[in-house]
Parts: sequence; structure tokens; C-alpha cells
Amino acid sequence: MTPSQRIAQLPTPSLTLRRLKRHKAALASLSLALLMAACAPLQRQAITAPPPAEVAAAQSRWQPELQAFAAADRTIAPGGVVAVGSSTVRFWTTLPKDFPWVPGGVVNRGFGGSTLHDCSLLVEPLVLRLAPRHVLLYAGDNDLAEGRTPQQVLEDLQRFVRAVRAELPATRISYISIKPSPSRETLLPAMREANAAIAAWLKTVPNTDFIDVFNPMLDANGRPRPALFLPDQLHMTAEGYRLWQQVVAPYLGAP
Repeated sequence: MTPSQRIAQLPTPSLTLRRLKRHKAALASLSLALLMAACAPLQRQAITAPPPAEVAAAQSRWQPELQAFAAADRTIAPGGVVAVGSSTVRFWTTLPKDFPWVPGGVVNRGFGGSTLHDCSLLVEPLVLRLAPRHVLLYAGDNDLAEGRTPQQVLEDLQRFVRAVRAELPATRISYISIKPSPSRETLLPAMREANAAIAAWLKTVPNTDFIDVFNPMLDANGRPRPALFLPDQLHMTAEGYRLWQQVVAPYLGAP
């Protein structure tokens, strides 16, 4: 083959340009496919908004508590720390004293007998009105006691977190694990399952924490420590709250 023949067989600039464009188009299609594949798990995990009727029912059930919170909210500046949850939060009366370095103190939004499901339905009056920079959440054991499954507890937490993040994307959310109450010792396996599922999910969510109080509240034999609980074997003693203060403090920037 002569040099002129070899030169004639070389690709022309226009042909090279067309090939380059085809390669770019193929790469773009591949990138889009990979992005859609990556998003698919998030789409499958999406939790739909609760029915308005269910939200209205929760608002009606807890109307006295919500009205009291609304009245107190008028004197609370935004950007603080709020603790939300069941009676375990409600009875944590030493919250401001336990975390004195928190500006404005920790606002207590506990309402006795409530569930994580309730909290997921009442995000607006419990959290959004206060526009806090940090939310502490304790709930879940009442849900299990009422027959909800660990998976349902996880889904309610996911709904709570996503509802907060939709309006307050920079707010930190710290979930305090379900505690091992002696009166609910038969539920310990379900508590462990729910706690494990929640801890695993929160690892995938930026700016969140899973605060483990479950294990510190067990004795050497894996049983709930009696000294941490009142005679009802459900709610906590002052010693129990002191333990919680020690466990939670680092998550609130303890000096």
C-alpha cells in the first residue's frame, strides 16, 4: 500500500467528530441510567404523607396539649433545641437544668401516652412552629405496646424526619432509642429490632443521630436495671434521667 493510499484510509475530521458526538451521547445515556438506578432505592423507601383525616384525628385527640404548647410557643425564640415525645419526655422536668449550656434551654414538648405515630402526624405543631436548630425525639415503645410492628415504627420515624427536613433542612434530628422498661420486658426483642432498624437507617441520613440508651439501661445479665425505674416499672426515676443526661449531653455539645 502506498503512502497516499494509507492517508486516504485515515478518518476524516468530520467522521471523527461524528464518532465523538455518538460517544458523548452514549456516555450521557449511561450516566442517566446510573443516576436513575441510584435513586430507585430512595424512591422505593419514600413514605407517603398521612391522610388528612388521620392528622385531624390526632389533632383532635391531643387538642388540650397542643393548645398549651401553642400558648407557650409565643414566648420561645426560634433556633433552639426542642425535645419531643411521650411521657418519658414529659416527665423529664430537669431538662433545662440538665443541659444549662443550651441557649434558651431545651424546650419540653412531651405529651403523655403519645406514640411515634402521633409525633409523625403532628410535626407542624410540635416542631415546625418553633423552627428549632435541633430536635431530640423519644417515642416508639408505646407504639410497640399497642401492637405496631418494628417496621411500622421505622416508617413513622422516616415520616417524621422527612416532614421536618422538608421545612427545616438544616435542623439536626437526634433519635433516643426505645428504652427497656421492665413492665414491657416481653417486648425486648421487638425493641431491639426497632432500634437496630432505626440506627441503620439514620446512618444513611446526614445530620441525624441515633442515641443508644437501651444498652446502658441493662444490667450484666441483659435485664432492665430496676433502680432506673419507678414502681410502675415503666417510667424513670431521677437516677434514670441522670443516666440519660450523661448519654445525651455529648450530642448537645456538652462543654
